[in-house]
Amino acid sequence: MAKTMKITAILSLVLTVICTLLHIKSTNDILLTLAITFGTIAYHFCMRLLVGEVINALLHNKVDYNKKWFKVGKIELSLYSRLKVKNWKGKMPTYDKSLFDSDEHSWDEIAQAMCQSEIVHETIVVFSFLPIVSAVWFGSLPVFIITSVLSAGFDLMFVVMQRYNRPRIIKLIKRNRKA
Repeated sequence: MAKTMKITAILSLVLTVICTLLHIKSTNDILLTLAITFGTIAYHFCMRLLVGEVINALLHNKVDYNKKWFKVGKIELSLYSRLKVKNWKGKMPTYDKSLFDSDEHSWDEIAQAMCQSEIVHETIVVFSFLPIVSAVWFGSLPVFIITSVLSAGFDLMFVVMQRYNRPRIIKLIKRNRKA
Protein backbone atom coordinates (compact mmCIF):
# COMPACT_ATOMS: atom_id res chain seq x y z
CA MET A 1 0.00 0.00 0.00
CA ALA A 2 2.86 2.41 0.78
CA LYS A 3 4.26 2.06 -2.73
CA THR A 4 0.84 2.69 -4.32
CA MET A 5 0.32 5.82 -2.21
CA LYS A 6 3.75 7.21 -3.10
CA ILE A 7 3.31 6.51 -6.82
CA THR A 8 -0.15 8.13 -6.78
CA ALA A 9 1.20 11.20 -4.98
CA ILE A 10 4.08 11.64 -7.43
CA LEU A 11 2.00 10.92 -10.53
CA SER A 12 -0.79 13.29 -9.53
CA LEU A 13 1.76 15.99 -8.70
CA VAL A 14 3.42 15.60 -12.11
CA LEU A 15 0.05 15.66 -13.88
CA THR A 16 -0.89 18.81 -11.94
CA VAL A 17 2.25 20.59 -13.18
CA ILE A 18 1.78 19.39 -16.77
CA CYS A 19 -1.89 20.41 -16.93
CA THR A 20 -1.14 23.77 -15.29
CA LEU A 21 1.64 24.56 -17.77
CA LEU A 22 -0.52 23.49 -20.72
CA HIS A 23 -3.40 25.61 -19.41
CA ILE A 24 -1.16 28.66 -19.10
CA LYS A 25 -0.07 28.24 -22.74
CA SER A 26 -3.52 27.51 -24.15
CA THR A 27 -5.99 28.89 -21.55
CA ASN A 28 -8.08 25.78 -22.17
CA ASP A 29 -10.61 25.43 -19.33
CA ILE A 30 -10.52 21.62 -19.48
CA LEU A 31 -6.82 21.74 -18.66
CA LEU A 32 -7.52 24.00 -15.68
CA THR A 33 -10.17 21.57 -14.45
CA LEU A 34 -7.70 18.69 -14.82
CA ALA A 35 -4.96 20.69 -13.05
CA ILE A 36 -7.32 21.39 -10.12
CA THR A 37 -8.43 17.76 -10.02
CA PHE A 38 -4.90 16.35 -10.07
CA GLY A 39 -3.79 19.05 -7.63
CA THR A 40 -6.49 18.06 -5.15
CA ILE A 41 -5.54 14.40 -5.50
CA ALA A 42 -1.86 15.29 -5.06
CA TYR A 43 -2.68 17.31 -1.95
CA HIS A 44 -4.64 14.50 -0.33
CA PHE A 45 -1.99 11.86 -1.00
CA CYS A 46 1.06 14.04 -0.22
CA MET A 47 -0.61 15.34 2.95
CA ARG A 48 -1.34 11.78 4.13
CA LEU A 49 2.25 10.71 3.55
CA LEU A 50 3.64 13.83 5.23
CA VAL A 51 1.33 13.59 8.26
CA GLY A 52 2.31 9.94 8.73
CA GLU A 53 6.02 10.72 8.50
CA VAL A 54 5.86 13.70 10.87
CA ILE A 55 3.83 11.86 13.51
CA ASN A 56 6.08 8.82 13.23
CA ALA A 57 9.15 11.04 13.67
CA LEU A 58 7.57 12.56 16.79
CA LEU A 59 6.07 9.46 18.41
CA HIS A 60 7.99 6.43 17.05
CA ASN A 61 5.00 4.16 17.85
CA LYS A 62 5.51 4.86 21.57
CA VAL A 63 2.02 6.06 22.46
CA ASP A 64 0.47 5.41 25.86
CA TYR A 65 -2.71 3.52 25.03
CA ASN A 66 -3.90 3.99 28.63
CA LYS A 67 -4.44 7.73 28.11
CA LYS A 68 -8.03 8.93 28.35
CA TRP A 69 -8.14 9.90 24.65
CA PHE A 70 -7.70 6.27 23.63
CA LYS A 71 -10.31 4.78 25.99
CA VAL A 72 -13.27 3.23 24.18
CA GLY A 73 -16.60 3.43 25.98
CA LYS A 74 -19.67 1.20 25.86
CA ILE A 75 -21.68 3.70 23.82
CA GLU A 76 -18.88 3.88 21.27
CA LEU A 77 -18.68 0.07 21.08
CA SER A 78 -22.45 -0.04 20.57
CA LEU A 79 -22.09 2.39 17.66
CA TYR A 80 -19.37 0.20 16.13
CA SER A 81 -21.67 -2.78 16.42
CA ARG A 82 -24.42 -0.91 14.55
CA LEU A 83 -21.86 0.14 11.91
CA LYS A 84 -20.94 -3.55 11.55
CA VAL A 85 -17.22 -2.73 11.80
CA LYS A 86 -16.43 -6.40 12.32
CA ASN A 87 -17.70 -7.15 8.79
CA TRP A 88 -15.65 -4.54 6.88
CA LYS A 89 -12.51 -3.88 8.93
CA GLY A 90 -10.62 -6.78 7.37
CA LYS A 91 -11.20 -5.38 3.89
CA MET A 92 -9.51 -2.05 4.61
CA PRO A 93 -6.02 -1.40 3.24
CA THR A 94 -3.06 -1.06 5.62
CA TYR A 95 -0.12 1.23 4.93
CA ASP A 96 2.37 -1.03 6.73
CA LYS A 97 0.96 -4.41 7.80
CA SER A 98 4.18 -5.32 9.60
CA LEU A 99 3.35 -2.81 12.37
CA PHE A 100 0.38 -4.96 13.37
CA ASP A 101 2.01 -8.38 12.95
CA SER A 102 2.01 -10.33 16.24
CA ASP A 103 4.89 -12.48 14.96
CA GLU A 104 7.10 -9.36 14.73
CA HIS A 105 5.74 -7.27 17.61
CA SER A 106 4.39 -7.72 21.11
CA TRP A 107 0.72 -6.92 21.75
CA ASP A 108 1.90 -3.89 23.72
CA GLU A 109 3.80 -2.60 20.67
CA ILE A 110 0.81 -3.29 18.44
CA ALA A 111 -1.50 -1.33 20.78
CA GLN A 112 0.94 1.59 20.67
CA ALA A 113 1.07 1.44 16.86
CA MET A 114 -2.74 1.37 16.79
CA CYS A 115 -2.87 4.56 18.86
CA GLN A 116 -0.32 6.25 16.63
CA SER A 117 -2.31 5.18 13.57
CA GLU A 118 -5.42 6.66 15.15
CA ILE A 119 -3.61 9.97 15.73
CA VAL A 120 -2.38 9.99 12.12
CA HIS A 121 -5.88 9.44 10.73
CA GLU A 122 -7.47 11.98 13.10
CA THR A 123 -4.94 14.56 11.96
CA ILE A 124 -5.62 13.70 8.32
CA VAL A 125 -9.35 14.20 8.92
CA VAL A 126 -8.65 17.79 10.02
CA PHE A 127 -6.26 18.49 7.13
CA SER A 128 -8.75 17.01 4.65
CA PHE A 129 -10.74 20.23 4.90
CA LEU A 130 -7.91 22.61 3.94
CA PRO A 131 -8.56 22.34 0.17
CA ILE A 132 -11.87 24.13 0.74
CA VAL A 133 -9.83 27.32 0.98
CA SER A 134 -8.91 26.77 -2.70
CA ALA A 135 -12.46 27.68 -3.63
CA VAL A 136 -11.49 31.32 -2.99
CA TRP A 137 -9.25 31.20 -6.07
CA PHE A 138 -10.88 28.53 -8.21
CA GLY A 139 -14.55 28.67 -7.28
CA SER A 140 -16.45 25.38 -7.28
CA LEU A 141 -16.95 25.43 -3.53
CA PRO A 142 -19.32 22.43 -3.59
CA VAL A 143 -16.66 20.28 -5.31
CA PHE A 144 -14.04 21.13 -2.69
CA ILE A 145 -16.51 20.50 0.14
CA ILE A 146 -17.59 17.14 -1.30
CA THR A 147 -14.01 15.91 -1.86
CA SER A 148 -13.00 17.07 1.62
CA VAL A 149 -15.96 15.37 3.31
CA LEU A 150 -15.36 12.13 1.38
CA SER A 151 -11.66 12.22 2.22
CA ALA A 152 -12.34 12.86 5.92
CA GLY A 153 -14.96 10.11 5.95
CA PHE A 154 -12.50 7.66 4.48
CA ASP A 155 -9.97 8.38 7.22
CA LEU A 156 -12.62 8.25 9.92
CA MET A 157 -13.15 4.63 8.92
CA PHE A 158 -9.53 3.94 9.94
CA VAL A 159 -10.02 5.75 13.26
CA VAL A 160 -13.11 3.62 13.91
CA MET A 161 -11.25 0.46 12.96
CA GLN A 162 -8.37 1.20 15.37
CA ARG A 163 -10.76 2.08 18.19
CA TYR A 164 -12.87 -1.02 17.52
CA ASN A 165 -9.86 -3.37 17.64
CA ARG A 166 -7.94 -1.83 20.54
CA PRO A 167 -10.07 -3.07 23.49
CA ARG A 168 -9.47 -6.69 22.45
CA ILE A 169 -5.73 -6.07 22.13
CA ILE A 170 -5.67 -4.47 25.58
CA LYS A 171 -7.51 -7.52 27.01
CA LEU A 172 -4.79 -9.73 25.49
CA ILE A 173 -2.09 -7.55 27.08
CA LYS A 174 -3.75 -7.74 30.51
CA ARG A 175 -4.29 -11.50 30.20
CA ASN A 176 -0.62 -12.02 29.23
CA ARG A 177 0.56 -9.93 32.20
CA LYS A 178 -1.47 -12.07 34.63
CA ALA A 179 -0.08 -15.29 33.18
